[in-house]
Order: sequence, then C-alpha cells, then structure tokens
Amino acid sequence: MSEFEQWYLEYELNVNRPGILGDIASLMGMLHISIVTINGVDHQRRGMLLQTKQPDQIPRLAAILKTMSTIDVIKLRKPKLRDRIAIRHGRYIDHSSGEIKTFRFVREDLGILVDFMAELCKQDGHLLIGVRGMPRVGKTESIVAASVSANKKWLFLSSTLIKQTVRTSLFDDERTGDYVYIIDALVSQRHFDERHWQILREVMRLPATKIVEHPDAFVKSSEYTWDDFDYIIELRNTTEEIIVTEPPRAHGGNDWFNFE
Repeated sequence: MSEFEQWYLEYELNVNRPGILGDIASLMGMLHISIVTINGVDHQRRGMLLQTKQPDQIPRLAAILKTMSTIDVIKLRKPKLRDRIAIRHGRYIDHSSGEIKTFRFVREDLGILVDFMAELCKQDGHLLIGVRGMPRVGKTESIVAASVSANKKWLFLSSTLIKQTVRTSLFDDERTGDYVYIIDALVSQRHFDERHWQILREVMRLPATKIVEHPDAFVKSSEYTWDDFDYIIELRNTTEEIIVTEPPRAHGGNDWFNFE
C-alpha cells in the first residue's frame, strides 16, 4: 500500500480576488492531492503543506498552476524545516543568504525560535548548534524550552543560569542520546581545568545535540572551528542590534557572565 508523500507549495497572488483559493483546492481535489495546512507566509504569499499517495500528479499540478495568470508559483518541493515553520507561524525565518548555516531572530520571535530549535533537537545523531546574542536576550530560556518541546532532557556542562556550573565529570546515564548538552563558552573559556575540557570533547563525540552559547568564544578557546557547526542562530533584541563577541573589561566585574 502506497504511503502519503508531503510537498510544499508557495505562490504569490497577482490578483487578489475571491475564489482563487477555491479554484486551487478544486484542482488539487481532482488530482487527489490533499491540503494539510495553509497559511500566509509573506505579503501576498500563501504557503500550503500538501500530501498525496500519487506523487506523479505533482508535475501535473505544477504545469496547470503555471497557466494561471492570477498566481505565480514560487516553490513546489519536498518540505524543508523552514517551510514547516513558516506554515505554522505565518512567516519565514530570516536566513542569511551569504551564510547558509545562519538563521536570525529577534526577541519578539522567541516562539518561532523555540519551535525551530525543537525540530532540530528531535533529529537523531550528532548536531552542533551555536547561539549568538547579547546578555539577557533569551538564549538560555529558548534552549531549555526547545529541549522540553523536543521531549529531551537538558544538561548544562557550563552555565551561569542559577549558579555557575562547570562540569568535570558525567554520570553514565548522562551519556545517552536523550540529552541536549548546553555549553556556555564564555564560562568554559574562563575555566582552565583540563577535566572540564575533556568532558566537552567527550560530549562532542556523542551522537546527540550540543548547543553552544557564544560560539565565537568556543572557536577562539578550542580546537573546534566554524565548519564544525551545523547551524548558527543569532538572537537580538532588535534587528539593528550589534552582537558584541568580547566581554566588557571595565570595572573588573563579571556582569557579562551573570545573565539569563
């Protein structure tokens, strides 16, 4: 018995008149294609998650849609993670065109960020995510919320969330793939105990998700490079905010580290 295949369709309205969606839905019905979800993903754009047991009908759908003067087909493809998030939240994640691994969010988008990271955390195997952002912008709370949403346990290897945490050992049950390992690279950078760095290297070899806050510091302080990261997430208070990658040295205090 054939299984359903899912596809993502995105189109732009050339003429916003009543009945266009009905025309498209009727066409899909004749081709035995179901609409699972529909939402606006941008100004004058609509996104649809489709499914069918007859994937040979998809090229026919594409050919017919191209003849419609009222719409322009932007995308018709197997759904990517960004497509699914756009359908759920009604807009696309800001994705850097020059840096294919970088995704940008502002603080008011924490719900979308959590959903995006949760989907990443659900993946099996090794995954290394870097999260860049200034203090108190919501990095740690987003990571923890994403872990919960993905039904994963979270484990701080280094953190200042409640008190400074620097792990130098792991229990056996903490080496399973059920964990999301969280590293605050600024804290690890200040901690020169080789046992801590041995734990970090061990965790890097585990088939699990690792999320590094302040990846700039992690790259600077370790043998790991930007190429080792699968995704870079940037979180800002506003789109114009500049992320400072070095901690302030004034007053000799630790304000940079006591956040979130």
